[in-house]
Amino acid sequence: MIKKFIDKLFGKTGSPAAGAVRSKKSVFGERREVGPQDHAIDPKLVDDRAMDVVRTLKRAGYEAYIVGGAVRDLLVGLRPKDFDVATDATPEQVKSLFRRAFIIGRRFRIVHVIYGRGREHEMIEVSTFRAYLDSADAEQVAGNERTSKGELAGMKHAVDASGRVLRDNVWGPIEHDAARRDFSINAMYYDPESQTVVDFHHGIRDAKKKTLRMIGDAATRYREDPVRIIRAVRFAAKLSGLGFTFDAKTLEPLASSRKLLLDVPQSRLFDEMLKLLQTGHALASVAQLKAVGLDTGIYPLLDVVVQRADDDFVKLALQDTDRRVGEGKPVAPSFLLACVLWADVRKGWSQRLNARPGQRPPPPFAALQDAVDEAFDARIGDVSGRGKLGADMREIWMMQPRFDKRVGTSPFSLVDQARFRAGFDFLRLRAQVGEVEEELAHWWETFSMASDDMREDMVDAQRRDNLAKPGASKARRVKRGDDDHPASADASTSALAPDPRFRAADDGGEDRDEEDAGESDDGAESTAPTDGSAPAKKRRRRRRKPGGAATGGEPTGA
Repeated sequence: MIKKFIDKLFGKTGSPAAGAVRSKKSVFGERREVGPQDHAIDPKLVDDRAMDVVRTLKRAGYEAYIVGGAVRDLLVGLRPKDFDVATDATPEQVKSLFRRAFIIGRRFRIVHVIYGRGREHEMIEVSTFRAYLDSADAEQVAGNERTSKGELAGMKHAVDASGRVLRDNVWGPIEHDAARRDFSINAMYYDPESQTVVDFHHGIRDAKKKTLRMIGDAATRYREDPVRIIRAVRFAAKLSGLGFTFDAKTLEPLASSRKLLLDVPQSRLFDEMLKLLQTGHALASVAQLKAVGLDTGIYPLLDVVVQRADDDFVKLALQDTDRRVGEGKPVAPSFLLACVLWADVRKGWSQRLNARPGQRPPPPFAALQDAVDEAFDARIGDVSGRGKLGADMREIWMMQPRFDKRVGTSPFSLVDQARFRAGFDFLRLRAQVGEVEEELAHWWETFSMASDDMREDMVDAQRRDNLAKPGASKARRVKRGDDDHPASADASTSALAPDPRFRAADDGGEDRDEEDAGESDDGAESTAPTDGSAPAKKRRRRRRKPGGAATGGEPTGA
């Protein structure tokens, strides 16, 4: 089998398929080396760490180039977000040259070279030149990555029944590697030392014409890796602002190939969805999905995003994500997805709080928790919804009722939460669409940046404002001798029954015992002056029993 494979690869005369292999020479294109006077790439835009990887590999005797989307972005004058390197060194050889390098992947074995530590780390992805092999050259398995895991373990190049590549770890020369890449503008190789671009498939020409063209037959390339369908949309969205459009032959089979995505693992589709939404072109990606007829059928949660993209709240969230990416700030998928699914959570929460006649509504937090569970079951399923992503989304949602409480110790504990900023940003978007008062978001923004003394003043001021609002304060016990008792307000109502209502505490948020006027601690009936004036304050009484009854059995104010 190995001999047959080698014969087919190199086209030996004894091989039955030699003629077929020789006929494939045209797919490799023609090598063209373009100098800096023609491609006009600014070398200052090249990352120093990518330069170091290329230099290290070349000094060890290997070929090495910056490749893929980084070269494309450099050609059109953009600063690449990520830099990938391609080389003829095997993954093991690459790993041996760097102190912090890790081989990852089974489907495509690549090396991650790590620079820096913590959040400041930078990763350069290094791949080995792949051989150009089509489905006829590969070993075929009946199932997918999971069902045929044991069978795939010993294979380097394998496809499933549809022609989707399940393994691609056969090394080859640079021209083979270029032929197996997807778009012509992603199949160029840049040597930052000589500042030369190696182009096999007219990528520079297509970049100048602003054309997205698939190398080879587009329908076949989509079958080999259906995720190319999503990648095509992402590239078009990213480059649409520069005027790039699809080549007709590339666009024609795009929408009809959507059914191929059914065989792609859900976890991989989930990751591709996040790339669509978190690379700084979320709104453009949604527009492209609609334009090419892929607004449904890629991934259920992505369908919801596209469907709700015109809603004010979701649109603001997409715009906010694009803005943060453009400013170089981190973005979290949990925040954006929490915004997209908030309509489901809010609806379920409202339904639970509106209890049926004669029934007591559940506590607000319990109702919100149930609504969150329902939204997860309906929209997220078992793909990351129960992991860290789901936990972060829950925390953002469960913070929202807590923002309404701005007195006591609650504001101080809330602002110290690890996810406070995400929860506040969520509140800010709610305020922008009129779901909550703008003043609430402004108060929390000021509070989060204030000193401890200023925070204390803000809480005290809020407590006084709450007490000044009719009916908005915390309930307190009202006695006949108090100025706000109905009997004191109107002498004609002096015959009213005792009113053992709760009265507002002066701390605005914490329960505590108070000194009550007009009562003794032995439970004896208090004596109030007949003119309605407040009785003299007596010594502190013991805490009342529930229901307003005094320890001696007499109702308050009798």
